[in-house]
Amino acid sequence: MTAVEGVLTAIVGAGHVTSGDSVVDDYTHDESLTSPGCRPAAVVRPGDTAEVAAVVRAATELGVPLTPRGSGTGLSGGCVPVEGGVVVSFERMDAIVEIDDRNHVAVVQPGVTLERLDEALAPHGLVYPVFPGEQSASLGGNVATNAGGMRAVRHGVTRHHVLGLEAVLGTGEVIRTGGRFVKATAGYDLTQLLVGSEGTLALVTEATLRLQPRPPHAVTLLAPFATLDQVASAVPPIVASGLAPLMVEYIDLLTMAAITTNAGLDLGIPEPVRDSALAYLVVVLDSHHEDRLAEDAEALAVLVDSLGALDVYVLPPTAGAQLIVARERAFWSAKAAGADDIVDVVVPRASIPRYLAEMTELAAGSASLITGCGHAGDGNVHLSVFQPDDGIRHRLVGSMIEAGIRLGGAVSGEHGIGREKKAYLAVVEDPVKLELMRRIKSTFDPAGILNPGAIFD
Repeated sequence: MTAVEGVLTAIVGAGHVTSGDSVVDDYTHDESLTSPGCRPAAVVRPGDTAEVAAVVRAATELGVPLTPRGSGTGLSGGCVPVEGGVVVSFERMDAIVEIDDRNHVAVVQPGVTLERLDEALAPHGLVYPVFPGEQSASLGGNVATNAGGMRAVRHGVTRHHVLGLEAVLGTGEVIRTGGRFVKATAGYDLTQLLVGSEGTLALVTEATLRLQPRPPHAVTLLAPFATLDQVASAVPPIVASGLAPLMVEYIDLLTMAAITTNAGLDLGIPEPVRDSALAYLVVVLDSHHEDRLAEDAEALAVLVDSLGALDVYVLPPTAGAQLIVARERAFWSAKAAGADDIVDVVVPRASIPRYLAEMTELAAGSASLITGCGHAGDGNVHLSVFQPDDGIRHRLVGSMIEAGIRLGGAVSGEHGIGREKKAYLAVVEDPVKLELMRRIKSTFDPAGILNPGAIFD
């Protein structure tokens, strides 16, 4: 490894390579609950695209695996390094290259966090609308996993907002894809191929992002329901109402109790209603016009009441904002409560009631606890699994994923496959598609050095 460290130091400088026992624990893992960490042989922190390309070429020549890393907030083990490998950390490549007001575009390096980008866009009256729930997450990581979040019901996920990329292939070649335009028919769409590829095809060094105008007014409605089935069944009519909600979230009783307790948040729900509610629906509307927002909020309240809600509350702005932040922190609440795994299956939103009913049966049949919340507007279900027995839990999670696939869904809605879910993907995915993915990887990364072990072995 001394030779490798010497080569990396010659590329990026002595202060930007760490090796051996000097590698801190943060580089050994992400936030997944089941992927064991691994200490890499070294961590390299390149400062620009040329240095990334040089690192990749050197790694190819030396046969050293590379694991790209942003903020390490992923939940699937996607940036866990391999033994003897090198972590490529993008913490130095954190520049907002440009905010283009006229084209509603931002050009950013992969180390830029969502929080920093949002702060920079606010004075321009613009917003990058992908909010996956962890504002310290990096844009590079978001591109790698095709991150989604609570605003996906209206704005979609990362791939809907990435217009172009700069990336380094496994050969060390640098390519640019897309540009500051929305539509092009010029051969294969390599931008979309790279989005969600989890660093297995190329290392993204720059992203061109589509922005949206930032509405100045918003309102949060909270509706308790007597059953989780009623909540899930209310979602399709709300989405079809024409009110264009920014967020449509469901939260079950246990998760609501956990997130509000952890946030010290009292929503002022009367005790009789609280005692009767088993699940909650949270809907956020926004608008550029305050009077129109008030009309829409009233129409939504009437609709939700007709769908069986126990009551409907229009939360004060501060309480509404606090509830959304608490919902974004649901994973941390589950982790603090001792959750053993997190599942983020996505199903067609009309299938959510049936899927959640099956989860209740699976939990009872395995003596497990399954709780959660989700982006009900786009069918993304986030479930926390409490089952300490590894064997029982593995079979349970497999059944949870298979149930989602059977209903027309997918293994992961936004966390990615990484190392944590690849065993399940290998079972439920079409072998022809998996083999095609392997052939695509071998074209982009002939030596197989880019994030080996992620998605498939």
